[in-house]
Amino acid sequence: MSMDKAVPGESRWTTLKRIFRFAAPYKKKFYWSVFLAIFLAAIAPVRPLLIQISINSGLNGSTAGRFLTGPGSFLIEITLFQIILLGIETACRFVFTFSTASLGQSVVRDLRVTTYKKISSYNLTQFDRTPIGTLTTRTINDIESVNDIFSDGLIPIIADLLSIVSILTYMFLVDWKLTLICLAPFPIMIIATYFFKESVNQSYIKVRNAVAALNAFVQEHITGMALVQAFAAEKKEQAHFEAINKEHRNANIKAIFAYSVFFPIVELVSALSIGLLVWWAAKSGGQADAVVAAKTGAVITAFILCLNLLFRPLRVIADKFNVLQMGMIAGERVFKVLDNTDVTVQTGTIGANENNQPLINGAVEFDKVWFAYVNNQYVLKDISFKILPGQTLAIVGHTGSGKTSIISLINRLYKINKGRVLIDNTFIEDFDIDFLRSKIGVVLQDVFLFSGSVLDNLTLRNPDISLEQAQQAAKLIGMHDFIMRLPGGYHYNVMERGATLSMGQRQLLSFVRALLYNPSILILDEATSSIDTESEQLIQHAIDTLISGRTAIVIAHRLSTIRKADKILVLDNGEVKEFGSHAELMQQKGFYYQLYQMQFAEENQITV
Repeated sequence: MSMDKAVPGESRWTTLKRIFRFAAPYKKKFYWSVFLAIFLAAIAPVRPLLIQISINSGLNGSTAGRFLTGPGSFLIEITLFQIILLGIETACRFVFTFSTASLGQSVVRDLRVTTYKKISSYNLTQFDRTPIGTLTTRTINDIESVNDIFSDGLIPIIADLLSIVSILTYMFLVDWKLTLICLAPFPIMIIATYFFKESVNQSYIKVRNAVAALNAFVQEHITGMALVQAFAAEKKEQAHFEAINKEHRNANIKAIFAYSVFFPIVELVSALSIGLLVWWAAKSGGQADAVVAAKTGAVITAFILCLNLLFRPLRVIADKFNVLQMGMIAGERVFKVLDNTDVTVQTGTIGANENNQPLINGAVEFDKVWFAYVNNQYVLKDISFKILPGQTLAIVGHTGSGKTSIISLINRLYKINKGRVLIDNTFIEDFDIDFLRSKIGVVLQDVFLFSGSVLDNLTLRNPDISLEQAQQAAKLIGMHDFIMRLPGGYHYNVMERGATLSMGQRQLLSFVRALLYNPSILILDEATSSIDTESEQLIQHAIDTLISGRTAIVIAHRLSTIRKADKILVLDNGEVKEFGSHAELMQQKGFYYQLYQMQFAEENQITV
């Protein structure tokens, strides 16, 4: 993912249009917000006008339009009217604020769901290349910034601009000369606003980058804290964290400095405007009779109120422009996630209809398969083999020979570069991907358990799998008694990544999880590599029982697993070196024979 940068004008409007497409289902909220923005702008000059009228009418002694009688009744009438108007304005401003914020949250909800769905469809190469913390930032922080476009950005800016235009129009209609005098300091305000906007914009970009870096660092290092502590690397990693955190602090301080300079300038310009207004009033009042001076006083009072109403949005409008800019930058980063084409495409329809799903027997064939994680750096080269339904295939080879890559292609975790993988003589891309994966059970060497109950981890919150089914599968593995000894049994919280369980216990639970889905094909990636002999015996017994009638593909170094396999695939440097049964390969006395003799000697040495 690229770092942030200022969004060009054309790209900015393109991004804004795409964001507003997510607001299309909420047109009523949008139109209602725009209407309220116009209405609030229209009534903005009314209060200064009422103040002016009340002062002029009081001086003239006019009683026209009164509905009360008696001394001071006009002041009571106009005061009541202003209170009512203030109540209406307050209610409208509340509804306006709530509507824009509600619109933003609705867009954020839909955009976040769409983004998470897109990320979950990525090929695994994306997760190999992109830090998880970066994707977390895109899904949470950046999308939350998109909300600011609605709650503090575009619509509030429109409302503020309309309010400014409305106030200025009133002021020019009342006294255009006096208005120009009041606006004399405004060039200072315009220059300060420009530099403030640019300074804060650059600071916000740096802050966003620092937040992404912090999220990526913290997520990765908290996950790997056991390794950091095991190698006593806390101080080094702490220094690295402090450096990233310092960048975040410095970026924020620059923004704070810009605010610290800008707001006093706004107050200074406001004071200058009011000072010029008072100067003009003093000058005019000394040259006029009492009535004219009083009317001038009414205008001055109204203009002071107008200037307060004018400077209120001007204080924040530059900041809102920055919020809008940052929201569009965040939106552009989110759309980069949504526009990523490296996804698992739903190309097949076989099995998509729940009422017409074929029976998977489990024949697996690789036909001249080539695969690379990066460009043309192939890790699998012209791989071809076939196993029949119910057979067990053991894949052996040195580290990096391509064993895990083969099993990752069967359930379409990665896209094949060349060749075909077939199940029951059908190209795997012709299957509905959910149906295909539902027929393949996987037990990986690196077991991942989610924070939640044992039952949730076994069923993956599938409502179609009952507690009784989970218990039955656990009994077959020999895990039921262990689970029942846990506090809460099947409802025991295993914590994040199964931190409260041993590696062997996590591996056994993952085996139960695979069996619960009753797969036609079992994939075991070093499933017994991290457990003790007793636990291995439990799994081996379950394997012997459950692969009957199922196709099993096993990556294992242990001789007990390899000997029982119907076929053995020997890999070296991404190429098939040998393929056949244990007896056949031993007779050839080739690559497999050497691996076998080497491991046999090692195991005998360990036994001795």
